[in-house]
This record gives sequence, C-alpha cells and structure tokens, in this order.
Amino acid sequence: MEIEIDFTKNAQQNAQDYFSRSKKAKHKAEGAEKSINELKEALNGINAAPKKGRVLRYSKKEWYEKFNWFFTSNSLLAIGGRSAQQNELINSKYFLESDLFFHADVFGASVTILKDGAGAPREVKEEVAQFAACYSKAWEEGSAANVYSLKRDQVSKSKEKGSLGTGSFLLSGEREWYKNVPLELAAFMEEKVHEATTEKAMILPLSSCKALGISNYVRISPGNTKKSDAAKLIAKRLGYEDIDYIMQHLPAGSFSIK
Repeated sequence: MEIEIDFTKNAQQNAQDYFSRSKKAKHKAEGAEKSINELKEALNGINAAPKKGRVLRYSKKEWYEKFNWFFTSNSLLAIGGRSAQQNELINSKYFLESDLFFHADVFGASVTILKDGAGAPREVKEEVAQFAACYSKAWEEGSAANVYSLKRDQVSKSKEKGSLGTGSFLLSGEREWYKNVPLELAAFMEEKVHEATTEKAMILPLSSCKALGISNYVRISPGNTKKSDAAKLIAKRLGYEDIDYIMQHLPAGSFSIK
C-alpha cells in the first residue's frame, strides 16, 4: 500500500488531509449508492407500469402485407403492387390460373390480383376494380377510371421482338370492363379476432365497406389535403396511433376526408 506524504507539512497536517479526503470519498460513495438505488426504482417502475395505448400491428406479418391489399366482402384476398418492381413480383410469383388480373385503363397503375377470383360474382369483382382504380394515376387527376380484368392466360411478359420493360405486360383477348369506377376508399378499425391480435386500421374500397355493412368508417376520396395531413386526420378520427402505417396504405396524391 502506497501513502503520499507532503513533506512541507507536519504529521498532524498530513493526517488531517487524509481525514478530509476520506470524508469526501465517503460522501461520493453514499451519493453514488443513492443514485443507483433511485435508478433501480425507476426501472422497476417502468417494468411494472401498464403499457399505454394498443399494439398497432399483428405480431406476425403476413406475406401479402408488403403489397396494397384487402379482403373482399366474400373474403377473397386482393393484392396490388406499390411499384413497377412489385407489379413484376405479383405477376411472376402470385398470379395463378385461378386468379384474376385487374388494371385501370390509364398509364401508371397498380397491377391488382384477386386470388381465386376467376369465378367471383360481378359485385365482388367491382370491389376489386374500385381498388385498382384508386391505386392508379387517376387518383391524382381526381376523376373516375375505367378498369378491366383478364385471366392468367391473357397476361404475358413475352413478345416477338425485344423485351417488355419492368411492370409492363402483353395483354391479349377479350377484357371484362368496369366503366366510370368512382375513386372512393374507406378506413375503419378492424376488431380483434383472437387474443394474439389487436385492432388495426384497414383501408379498402368504399364498395367493400358498404357490402360488409360497416357503418363507422372514414370516407376517403381525391381532394386538396396533402397525404401526410390526410394520414394524421384519418388516424385521429379512427383513434389510431400508427400514422406511418396509414401513409403506406394510401394512394399517391391528395385527399378529401369525410
């Protein structure tokens, strides 16, 4: 053990210095111990406190949630691409013989697929046509859109000369048309289906919302409110906290919220 001694001071003065140092060290140790105890209490309080708000999403994300999607009034799944790359992915991986292909008759639109929709009734296909119309450039123009549907064997990526660009397809045969489709969506809160899930916001065609008999919804159409403000307003009216989630599921453009 090493002890420092100041030779300019006598023994009593050196002893007094060490006594003062020990008192300061003791106070520091007591202060540190107090801070540690206060931190422990704060952490215990956080762990014990009930969590405020609700969990915003399912704990398990389904494969189709990376796309625009909804379930029709007869529980069929419809998915739509958010980009040209997603349009390609949907066509190559998820478009099967039993499905239907929907596309708004404008340049710049989401490829929308109704899973197991080849035999779907007309009113259900009209729901998907409205979804396809809303997620197209028609929304930015604020007008209705014409939409068509095709079967798997009518949609191809090959042609005689050259190759088609990303998100472009070769279409053939007779199309089923849905004329002057109104651009209207609805947002509402989906209820819990079991203990592992919680409520979350759903955005789907207004026609589906009405067919399902849902009355407590927010009506969304083209307007003058920018997307970020529209998402905040929808979240507030639904009592939902995840504004980013709503932003991701809205079309490009501006909005009117009713």
